[in-house]
Amino acid sequence: MWYQLAMRTTWRPHEKHGRLTVQSDLPDSVYAFPKQRKEPLTDAKHVRNAVARFDQVTDVPESDRELAFANIKKAARYYGIELGETSWKDLGVHPQPRRKQSARKAAATRKRTGVAKSAARKAAATRKKRAR
Repeated sequence: MWYQLAMRTTWRPHEKHGRLTVQSDLPDSVYAFPKQRKEPLTDAKHVRNAVARFDQVTDVPESDRELAFANIKKAARYYGIELGETSWKDLGVHPQPRRKQSARKAAATRKRTGVAKSAARKAAATRKKRAR
């Protein structure tokens, strides 16, 4: 008899409320990809975001993707989100292997054209304004 065993999930709801200072305040059990600590599933908004960005996670074996999808399904049920996908392969079959390389190239272009400096100045001004 052929059957598929259900993937054992690692996701647990995060009970600590309040302001988190850094990502390391979160336990591994709230992440879709717990080994890599990627895609936190702390609320409904984060679950939807994890579904949308599933294929952007790179350098992850298929077994971790299966676990991540099982964690996302469990979190979605907990937060009352309906998933139309039934497999992680429905979420993203085309991971972006050159994503880091493209990001470096884009950053170099922004630096070369001066966009990075003006954005940094604008961000510093905004932080200064908020500090008042």
